[in-house]
Amino acid sequence: MDVGFSVFDTLIDRSDMSSDKWSKYPENVIPMWVADMDFDSPNCIKEAINQRVNKGVFGYTYTPKALVKAIQSHLSSRYGWNVSSAHLVHLPGLVCALHLSVRVYSNEGDGIIVPGPVYYHLTKAPALSGRDLLNVDMVIQNGRWLPDMVQFEAACANPKSKMILLCNPHNPGGTVYTKEELLSIHALAEKYDLVVVSDEIHCDLILDDLPHVPFAGLNSDAANRTITLMAPSKTFNIAGLGYAFAVIENAQLRQTFNQERAGLIPSPNMLGLTAATAAYDEGQEWHDELLMYLKSNRDLLARRIAATPLNMVHLEATYLAWIDVSALSLDNPYQFFVDAGVGVSDGKDFGNPNYVRLNFGCPQSILDQAMTRIEEALKEHNFM
Repeated sequence: MDVGFSVFDTLIDRSDMSSDKWSKYPENVIPMWVADMDFDSPNCIKEAINQRVNKGVFGYTYTPKALVKAIQSHLSSRYGWNVSSAHLVHLPGLVCALHLSVRVYSNEGDGIIVPGPVYYHLTKAPALSGRDLLNVDMVIQNGRWLPDMVQFEAACANPKSKMILLCNPHNPGGTVYTKEELLSIHALAEKYDLVVVSDEIHCDLILDDLPHVPFAGLNSDAANRTITLMAPSKTFNIAGLGYAFAVIENAQLRQTFNQERAGLIPSPNMLGLTAATAAYDEGQEWHDELLMYLKSNRDLLARRIAATPLNMVHLEATYLAWIDVSALSLDNPYQFFVDAGVGVSDGKDFGNPNYVRLNFGCPQSILDQAMTRIEEALKEHNFM
């Protein structure tokens, strides 16, 4: 779909912003790795931050009721999920909550089940805390990445297993789990009495006409055993402001989480709270335009990839393409792309070195330039 000229076409120089994304590679390499978009955040966020900064006092800040209401309204209107304010836990980021959850709800030597390849913090969390990672292979089924459910049940049946770490929508791969698929996973969690930590940070970035189903919203049992992690950071490009939240409906799980985080994980900072409130309250129009633009970028990328030896399964969500480079039989696929002038994420960090992850959350002119570089490199090495 051609959305024509858009604010998302604007090129922004980030060289003076202390940007992780833009400082990793030399100037002749386009950075398309970390999940950080090259778009200006919504005006409503910038205006809200400016108004708060102009007040001039930056003391300790509690979570405003306006943000709680904005989150509740967002979850209800978009996902039909009605969440009590008492079940919300406000955080400075999602990753710290993911790691803390593993340490809070399991012990050293316990098994943590993770379908992968997957975002590397889901596998780092067990590894860094002395837990056993029980990997379940994601395989292509009818053109979508899904867990091998035979492996999944075997992992759940392992007497060491205590927890499932789920990524929905899945990163990388872009799968938006259907309700039926989630119910199959829940049936295993219930049968073997496992805690579920569901990373749903990409739920607002669904590119197809598909519903996001919160795992905890499946039924009362799922609600009782699930820690749901969400944030506006990926959607509204405000990761540097540090705000996320957990939904923990089980009072005992919530109390344990809050008790263990005390003194270790701080409250969100003032500007993060301000930005999140504005995003959920006033950012809908910008969000809708963003999804149209990302869908156009995805479709452009898919067309260009299809004309090469590379392969990419259809991406239902996220702006992170999972690209199969195995047909090239390269010793170091990641370095091939960097040498071509495109700084992708190395697939081995997610669990498969024969893939790379490419972030297409950028102006379409940059994406076009990157694909041209990749095509030229493929031709230069006689792959096309």
